[in-house]
Amino acid sequence: MKSLGKKTVLLSIAALTATLALGAPQASADGLFDMLFGGSGGRPGQSPSMRGGDDYFGDTYGRGEPRKQVRRGEFPPPPGTRKQAAIAKITGPTYNTYKADPLVRVDFSSLSAAPQKVAFEPGQTDGAFRDALAGLVGYDLLAESANAKALVAYYAANPGFIWVTGTEVNERAKQALRVLGEAASYGLAPSDYTVEVPVATVTDPAARTKEMIRFEMALSARVLRYIDDAQDGRIDPNKISGYYDFPAKPFDREAALKALAHTQETATYLESRHPQNPEYQALRVELETLKASEENQIVVDPKLKLKPGETSPELPKLLSLIARDLDDEMGGAYGEVLARLGTSETYGQELVPVIKAAQKKAGQKGDGVIGPRTVAALAGSSKADRIAKVQYALEELRWHPSDLGSPRVFINQPAYTASYIDGGVEKLKTRTVIGKVTNQTSFFFDEIKQVDYNPYWGVPQSILVNEMLPRLRRDPGYLDRAGYEVTDARGKRIPSNAVDWGAYGSKIPYNVRQQPSEANALGELKILFPNKHAIYMHDTPQKAFFQRDMRALSHGCVRLQDPRGMAAAVLDTSVDYIADKLAQGHSSQQVTRKIPVYVAYFTAWPDMSGKVEYFDDVYGRDDRLRQALEAVAAVRSPSS
Repeated sequence: MKSLGKKTVLLSIAALTATLALGAPQASADGLFDMLFGGSGGRPGQSPSMRGGDDYFGDTYGRGEPRKQVRRGEFPPPPGTRKQAAIAKITGPTYNTYKADPLVRVDFSSLSAAPQKVAFEPGQTDGAFRDALAGLVGYDLLAESANAKALVAYYAANPGFIWVTGTEVNERAKQALRVLGEAASYGLAPSDYTVEVPVATVTDPAARTKEMIRFEMALSARVLRYIDDAQDGRIDPNKISGYYDFPAKPFDREAALKALAHTQETATYLESRHPQNPEYQALRVELETLKASEENQIVVDPKLKLKPGETSPELPKLLSLIARDLDDEMGGAYGEVLARLGTSETYGQELVPVIKAAQKKAGQKGDGVIGPRTVAALAGSSKADRIAKVQYALEELRWHPSDLGSPRVFINQPAYTASYIDGGVEKLKTRTVIGKVTNQTSFFFDEIKQVDYNPYWGVPQSILVNEMLPRLRRDPGYLDRAGYEVTDARGKRIPSNAVDWGAYGSKIPYNVRQQPSEANALGELKILFPNKHAIYMHDTPQKAFFQRDMRALSHGCVRLQDPRGMAAAVLDTSVDYIADKLAQGHSSQQVTRKIPVYVAYFTAWPDMSGKVEYFDDVYGRDDRLRQALEAVAAVRSPSS
């Protein structure tokens, strides 16, 4: 062996001393040799970006699993004393086959024991309602379990008609029936709320009373269903997948029936149960517009690929769509060219600026190359597809608060954008990178709490196991050289080289974090809204990703093209202030205002002017929602 230089020996001794001072478990002989004389995995101090394909510019996985911690007083076995464990990949949530809750038969038997109370309708008596209860014998009314219980509980405590006066359907009922019949304008299915109205030709008193009591119960059951659907959606999104995380909205069903019994403004009450935000109204307008419009007769081959100089009979179709949708700005710049060359099948140089402008207007890169994404953006989807997307968006918006709040941050994953909205004004809009299809960003809302400057990156267990562990088994000292810290359950530093990585498969009892640096996976700052999915917004060293049209490229977190601008917005300060804080090193700052953040997923969404835009369904979630809605419809179809 060559003799070591004095400086090398001193450095080696210092490394060994540091290891002993940290109190690490005993290292293996090979590991100690590598520490002293250098391993083959890279040079000390080398950043991940300098080592080719083994960098870890990921971010926290969409649903990070908790690490298994070692209890105080316990330590993992020394390296080399255990057999090498098989690496078990940590996977994210899966999608489930949606199972709708079955309907139940309403049990009216307890109503005969209801206490005597004054009825609600003038001239209507407890006795008349009680006499009518006999008409419920043998009546099979199906309803959701919660609605069935509330129905019986309400009428047991309040034995009187809501929807009937004398022997006739009253005005309150007529308003309710009208609203239920207009459910399609909200993207709901009117058949879910159908109630058979008693015919006026029945003159037999006993038969009429039976009809009216059954109508009373049926309408109350369907009104409860309508209110529940309007304010919370028809499905439970959390049953689709663990990627969805929405709290159920409180719904006091008995209180709702009581309110309806005391109001003459039935329609107003029922309509108020829907979300009361401009976005919901814009989607409703779009839905009605689409239904009233004619189908787009211009169909462009969705697989069209065309470069300047090439020829295709599909080109005039695409140009006619651009000409049809010209605004004043594009019309002034390119109207004459389109009028002259609109029927050309040759993609000449004069048309390239037209295509580039149309691409940019559609939110694309604007490279002048016509491909499937350009065709989809300019030709759009079919009327049926757009109607479905709007209906899905209406359903998804019902999972959210009725008032979205101001200020707020709205991230729309299919659009790859994040916006800061205050007072109805979009004050910041920036491009984003979201999770890959295999590492999807979850769908939920939360509240922004903190901004971290020059942050540490705590490596999630999923990335540590799935991506780092194979290399660590070959090169245990990799983390030390790459700027990561390894700590045990008590927070004590452990040299990476001292850990027997081969002993662990999927549960590693160490915490790993990357120190603040230019190579840090989180970049220069992160914006936290603590949630069980370990998702947040942050900067990234991979700036080139923002130039791509398809930006589902991360491990689950939301990367921002303008992180400083977003941090300044949520802190109500300036970008210069953010720059000063970054210059001071690692620190954290609390957000003192209530700012909700929506990590949303809408393939149809209105801009601030109310114009609805359409986006690709990058995760295939619209189809999952369609299947869930079909499951609910199948359960409801035999209801009466």
